[in-house]
Amino acid sequence: MSAGPMKALGRGFDRVADAYDAGRPSYPDEMYRALAEISGVDLDGATTVDVGAGTGIHTRALRARGSRVVALDPGAEMLARLVSRSEDGPPAVAAVLGDGNALPLADGAADLVTYAQSWHWLDPVASIAEARRVLRPRGAIAGCWNFAHAAQAEWLAAYEARLADRVPAYCGPAVEQWSAPPIASAFEVIEERWIPWTRLVGVEDFLLGLRSYSYMAALPPDAADELVERQRAELRREFPEGVLSVPMRVYLAVGR
Repeated sequence: MSAGPMKALGRGFDRVADAYDAGRPSYPDEMYRALAEISGVDLDGATTVDVGAGTGIHTRALRARGSRVVALDPGAEMLARLVSRSEDGPPAVAAVLGDGNALPLADGAADLVTYAQSWHWLDPVASIAEARRVLRPRGAIAGCWNFAHAAQAEWLAAYEARLADRVPAYCGPAVEQWSAPPIASAFEVIEERWIPWTRLVGVEDFLLGLRSYSYMAALPPDAADELVERQRAELRREFPEGVLSVPMRVYLAVGR
């Protein structure tokens, strides 16, 4: 993906930065334990490049575990929220407006390069070549994605089916050919893991997360509003107390 499309992608997510920050899930502790175990990189003290950092969901988790993070994203508004949430306390976070296909970093500058919910937006060859370039000799590359596990709950499968029915650009578990991004084929993988967890979230925050997806942003505003209202009605009927228990799983691929 060239610089032009990357800038357009950044502007697209900038429009939903508030919803993204409020509604997207974090990652479970077990994922970070697995990342350190598989990669052999101690997150405490590591220099980590978080490519496609967005509003900093993964960045903040890395920082909380002692990493010095270079957070890179093509969206200025996304990065502004990241900075506003990361101002207090060490270790430092460097927020960089840039393209994951052409990292503005010196050779051998990092111990770890991560793509949290982002690698599928990048050029599969150029991005991994750049990750290799900026890594130190014993460094590692990791991609991770959070997925709602629709097969584990009938209400969630119905929710996804409504999206597939109403959203032309929808891509998710209700589409037969859907799968995790093929990052494992792009570099030498040490290990892949699927890590299950459960997310407890209020209906309104869950729906904010829905609005942050690119397939929703592609809808006309009236159509998006109508679909969100329908989803709200169904979820409130299923969960009258207003709190969802969402079965989740993280796909993690780690390589050198």
